[in-house]
Amino acid sequence: LLASSAASDVYKRQVQSTLTEKDAMNRYPLWKYIVIVVALLIGLVYTLPNFYGESPAVQVSSGKATVKVTEDTLSNVEALLKEAGLKPNGVFYEQGAQQNTIRVRFDPTEAEKQLQAREVLEKGLNKDPSDPSYVVALNLVPNTPSWLLSINALPMYLGLDLRGGVHFLLQVDMSAAITKRMEASLSDIRTQLRDKHIRHTGINRTGDVVEISFADDAERAKANDLMRNTQPDLALTLPEASSAPYLIRATLSQKAMRTVQEYALKQNISTLHNRINELGVAEPVIAQQGADRIVVQLPGVQDTAKAKDILGRTATLEVRLVDDSPEALSQLAAGNVPFGDERFQDREGNTLLVKRRVILTGDNLNDAQPGFDSQTQEPTVNLELDNRGARIFKDVTRDNVGKRIAIILFEKGKGEVVTAPVVRQEIGGGRVQISGRMTAVEATDTALLLRAGSLAAPMEIVEERLIGPSLGEANIEAGFRSTLYGFVIIAIFMAVYYQAFGVVSAISLVCNVMMLIAILSMLQATLTLPGIAAIALTLGMAVDSNVLINERIREELRMGRQPQTAISEGYERAFATILDSNITSLIAGLALLIFGSGPVRGFAVVHCIGICTSIFTSVTVSRAMVNLVYGRQKKLTRVHIGQIWRPDTSKTK
Repeated sequence: LLASSAASDVYKRQVQSTLTEKDAMNRYPLWKYIVIVVALLIGLVYTLPNFYGESPAVQVSSGKATVKVTEDTLSNVEALLKEAGLKPNGVFYEQGAQQNTIRVRFDPTEAEKQLQAREVLEKGLNKDPSDPSYVVALNLVPNTPSWLLSINALPMYLGLDLRGGVHFLLQVDMSAAITKRMEASLSDIRTQLRDKHIRHTGINRTGDVVEISFADDAERAKANDLMRNTQPDLALTLPEASSAPYLIRATLSQKAMRTVQEYALKQNISTLHNRINELGVAEPVIAQQGADRIVVQLPGVQDTAKAKDILGRTATLEVRLVDDSPEALSQLAAGNVPFGDERFQDREGNTLLVKRRVILTGDNLNDAQPGFDSQTQEPTVNLELDNRGARIFKDVTRDNVGKRIAIILFEKGKGEVVTAPVVRQEIGGGRVQISGRMTAVEATDTALLLRAGSLAAPMEIVEERLIGPSLGEANIEAGFRSTLYGFVIIAIFMAVYYQAFGVVSAISLVCNVMMLIAILSMLQATLTLPGIAAIALTLGMAVDSNVLINERIREELRMGRQPQTAISEGYERAFATILDSNITSLIAGLALLIFGSGPVRGFAVVHCIGICTSIFTSVTVSRAMVNLVYGRQKKLTRVHIGQIWRPDTSKTK
């Protein structure tokens, strides 16, 4: 009896000390409440832009690769609108990764003014209607208040399935890219053998294999040494032969073939970005899919024929000499173009006389990258020519020191001078540097333009889908209703089954969705139907977390724990289970994000972010609300968490 009494006293002291300790743990410090409140307020502010809808607008973007939308263009747009008596709700200059745009926003009820503004801007900005410099397109922009725009609070973009538009899947002809590369190598080999006076009896290409025949083994050996030094991308083999013809077989190495394919995809994607700018699409999706396919999604575009025309458009690059002779300039002043010359405009609108003879084309350009001059530190564009282009350019620059060379981009049958630098000295080695009063941004744009002037390989449309705006609205409504109805049913069930703790769980679910939407808005993510499905899945996972916590608290109460102790133990012991389950789901989401593409990646992004917000709201936010309700009560005797079943021990043997 004495031992039993002593053990009982020890147990009571342990329970009392545990209760005191748990009482302290159910009271968050003030700083933690402040952090939670600030996080929720930020989430609320950045969620708000998604509920204001959209307003009619007119978007002004570049219609040519050599024309840039600048702040001067913004001033011109404002002056044209003021002159026409149109008062928009706002005029915004937006700098993007691919292009700069100007958006003129009107009130939701001013659709007629939107049409008038488009006509005014088209006539005022484009002096030549047959060759427009700017694209003036009708568009919809977020109807977000200015105070939210001032803190960069913007709504999420809507994907193709929610807004409507066109979807293309393009197949890049990689065999044509490799064939084009082999044709260039074959031409280089002919020129090199002729320059080195190495005699051959014929050069033939069969597929991707080039065969060069020689009359004797000595000539073949000299050609082999030359080609190994000058053609590093070719794999050379020497078939054994006892008599003529002695052959050299040349094929592209595996590394060179991969490089050609990667370059073809990269250049085609860059070219598509430049071409799609003309459509005035706010957020086009142009992404690689697999090893040889490109996905193009144009939200808001309904003219499939126009989109096809843009995607299939061709552009070529040419290098010619500028005619700055006094005789030519005098004839130009008189309004005449000298024989053998052509008249072009440069980027500043100046007229140049250019020789008709083409020195080089874009086929001779391997790469173009922005850089800086090592002496003056001025921004430059560094060009890399192939072997044939390097030899031609070396000869031309040697014979034309002090003269200008024009780089011309031809598009839609019309050419524009990108730049016309002065030749200071002979340029050999195939590396050309273009400089002269350009900013770093202009150098980057020019390099991109030169790389993406034409397609590196032909493409074929293998899949085409048109999604109407009415279907997009129906998708939004269906997704919103399904998520809302599911949430309401869950909230009612939780409130009835878990009472006060169920209400806390429902509030934490609201905070979870709000934080998820806020983060997606901050990241300017594109919401699609799979994204809406991921939001619904996030709600379900958050409910699981709250159910685990509530059931754990009820289990602690069944064991006879004090309410404060049960609350603390319930949250602490459920956290490990919640963390394990969410980490496994996060690993699956990361796998989808890494290896998936298109809609799968859209689902994975929302899913992964939703897991993080679910852990934060179900553990931290709900615990803070429970602490506010119960943590301040020193003698807590009952918690409202539904009916707690206890086993009947009165009839135990």
